[in-house]
Amino acid sequence: MNIIEVGCQLRYRVWSPTVFLLNLSVARNAHQTVTSESLEVVPYQVIEECEVGPLGNRVVRLNATPGELTIRYTATAELRSDEVDSTNVGETNYEQLPADVLSYLNPSRYCESDKLYRFAFEEFGQLLTGYSRVTAICNWTYQQLAYTPGSTGPTTTACDVLIQRTGVCRDYAHVAISLCRAMGIPARYVSGYAVNLHPPDFHGFFEAYLDRRWFLFDATRLAPVGGFVRIGTGRDAADVAFATIRGEAESTEVFVWASDMSPSSRLLPSDDVQTGISSA
Repeated sequence: MNIIEVGCQLRYRVWSPTVFLLNLSVARNAHQTVTSESLEVVPYQVIEECEVGPLGNRVVRLNATPGELTIRYTATAELRSDEVDSTNVGETNYEQLPADVLSYLNPSRYCESDKLYRFAFEEFGQLLTGYSRVTAICNWTYQQLAYTPGSTGPTTTACDVLIQRTGVCRDYAHVAISLCRAMGIPARYVSGYAVNLHPPDFHGFFEAYLDRRWFLFDATRLAPVGGFVRIGTGRDAADVAFATIRGEAESTEVFVWASDMSPSSRLLPSDDVQTGISSA
């Protein structure tokens, strides 16, 4: 078990009455227990906690008045991820996929897998199926893209990234998800906090459905997969944006942290491909 302390501080200048939907809270599931958490809004605003989407992502809604706004969130999470020898982890046949997994084969807002079928099969169609093929997709994404902060925006899709060959964590995840789906492997986007991520920020990674369970992957190789603390899960980043704003507001600060507090932690290195991590 790993004990991870996470948190963030967001500051905004609000120009007119504005609604914020904040996807900051650590997810609760069988592999991730929230032992403590706090949310502070300055100046005080009434907040509403919502469970959004089929996976019950924890979203906070608040109506902010004009002026300066500060949001502080902290939490301690206990991670009990399953570690699996990836050698014999195979792909699940289409006819055996659970009904709730099927939608993660479809193209979505940022993951145009339907446009990438031919490319994906030419690049990955002859490889061994299973965990190793998803690893090969991650390796290809890592090798072909340049990690460049600020190089993409809120409308950038996987195909855009493949053309310009540069992006940030969410773009790496979108490319890998699209290629997996094109190969018939269900894949979905995960947002979260990440231990040892430099510079610290919210992180985007993904899961692929193999051998009847979801396995975590990070095509950026910027942080150990065993130190990921899940916030939300969705088809792509559109489902789990950390802040959705309806109104007039300007972000003035985003500060994020994640620290491993385990007495004897064992975080798998970011390039470990022999051990599969499942936390959903």
